[in-house]
Amino acid sequence: MTSDDVAAANRTVYKVLEETAAAYPERAALHQPTGGGKYRSWTWREYRDSVQQIAVGLREIGVSLADIVALQSETRAEFYLADMGVMAAGAIAAALYTSLPFGDQAGTLRACGARVVLVENAKAMNALQNAAGDAPLDVQWVLLTGDPKGVVTNSEGVMTLEHLRSLGERRLREDRGAFDRIRAEVCPDTTAVLYMTSGATGEPKMGLVTHRALVSNMDHAPFVLPLTPEDVTIAFLPSAHIAQRVVVQLVPVRQGSEVWFSEGVSKLPTEIRSIRPTFFLAPPRVWERVYSTISTEIRKRPAALRKLFYLGLGAGSRANALRLTGQPVPAWLRTSLRFFDRVVFRKIRERLGGRIRIAASGAAPLGKELAEFYAAIGMPLIEGYGLTEGGVAALNPLDRPKSGSIGKLLPGVEARLADDGELMLRSPCLFSGYYNDPESTAAVLRDGWLYTGDIAEVDAEDYWYITGRKKELIVSSNGKKIYPARIENLFKRESLINQVLLIGDRMPYVTALFTVNGSPDETRKAVEQAVKDVNRQLASFEQIRKFKVLEHDFSIEKGELTPTMKIRRTKVLENYRSLVKEMYMGKDID
Repeated sequence: MTSDDVAAANRTVYKVLEETAAAYPERAALHQPTGGGKYRSWTWREYRDSVQQIAVGLREIGVSLADIVALQSETRAEFYLADMGVMAAGAIAAALYTSLPFGDQAGTLRACGARVVLVENAKAMNALQNAAGDAPLDVQWVLLTGDPKGVVTNSEGVMTLEHLRSLGERRLREDRGAFDRIRAEVCPDTTAVLYMTSGATGEPKMGLVTHRALVSNMDHAPFVLPLTPEDVTIAFLPSAHIAQRVVVQLVPVRQGSEVWFSEGVSKLPTEIRSIRPTFFLAPPRVWERVYSTISTEIRKRPAALRKLFYLGLGAGSRANALRLTGQPVPAWLRTSLRFFDRVVFRKIRERLGGRIRIAASGAAPLGKELAEFYAAIGMPLIEGYGLTEGGVAALNPLDRPKSGSIGKLLPGVEARLADDGELMLRSPCLFSGYYNDPESTAAVLRDGWLYTGDIAEVDAEDYWYITGRKKELIVSSNGKKIYPARIENLFKRESLINQVLLIGDRMPYVTALFTVNGSPDETRKAVEQAVKDVNRQLASFEQIRKFKVLEHDFSIEKGELTPTMKIRRTKVLENYRSLVKEMYMGKDID
């Protein structure tokens, strides 16, 4: 390790913000919509100063080193300021999943022992207080937006973020060394974040991550995600999710890139066209919807235009296949692509602002065919791999992404496969353990290696692939092993299909539950055709023999989805047990 490596490792998250503010003090950092197409903006200097003031303000109201401070808010500028302020104060920032029922959120606040809750607005605070029932939450409430007067039933013990910041500002005027003394207490090994795991394969847990681990992940950015102060992105994913927290909050701090905040998913298409991001991270569902919209529109166009589109798509796919194998693209094909790009593909990319140079898919696996579509139109989706316990660990190279792959390991990340194919990771970005749960920690952290629970494989060029979850492995009654995630991903290009769940553990054949865009009766034939198309790509023991189309999507409210939209298989099987029994001629499932 060089002296530069040692210096880089001995930094806190606040120190990285300070470095960027010193380099670009008057450049824009954050833009928060205020309504009517207007925004409030912060420069990097203002960002740094606000974080200092919030950190001192937290100490003024009694927050100490290593106290847990919860944040309950949609992703917005005030969340970034508060989150960074909590970490700068040496406290532990615990972001809640706002999509969960308020009762579950209140339960999380009790479980993590939060001293202070930074909540988006009075409405959310009142809902949390009501959900707490007869045992009130013993916390200091801080509203990120709005004013408690007139909207809070009992405004005692409630303050605003602006009031908190002003407390810190006043203390700093009186005592210029107040923040310096706080930062002297915070070291790289201080815990910075408490992540809530989604609980896809069991009860949710809370993972602790140090400043050192976060900064190590941030420092990967110049090597694999070379953003600059000229780059612009839009933040809209939940801030409790690691993909949003690291890639769209912390990496821009490291690289000095601008972040614009969305007013909501319904306004995102308009915002993308007006803000014109150069870097954009979205989950597969967003990329699927864009593809679905394009496919629907193309089907309505005259035959000549449809033929032109599909010819162009074929040419783009051929060129992409050549690039992936390291072969040159012939001159005639390059000429064709320039034509198709001018008359077809450029118009599609303009829907996404027309300036995206890095399009990334995260938070869930991306279907291979969907990735190939975007590569063919000249906007390859960069897919990576990360998890609460291990940070962001892999990313596809920007110049040569492979469809269906999570890419190559980031610098300093080591990986190996256990005897059963489970992916194991070792890196400076690993979490410290689960909060108050040494038994679960010992189960996943062994001898410095993180056992991820994901089944993986690696090709000859060191590109890694996730083939399934260890706990979701289907073993049929004849002993055949089936990885449901791989098969479920094959349906992601079907615009009519929303969700799919494979079933078949200890059963003689595989079945599936589908949710769709439209009514089950109207879409039955289309789903049947999709099943036939996918079955042709599978071994006989993997093929879907029977299926059911459900009336409604799986939902968070029914416990069928995690906050990150992963399917909770056990809960779905419990809710649709009778339908599943029908597909196995009355035989019950365990």
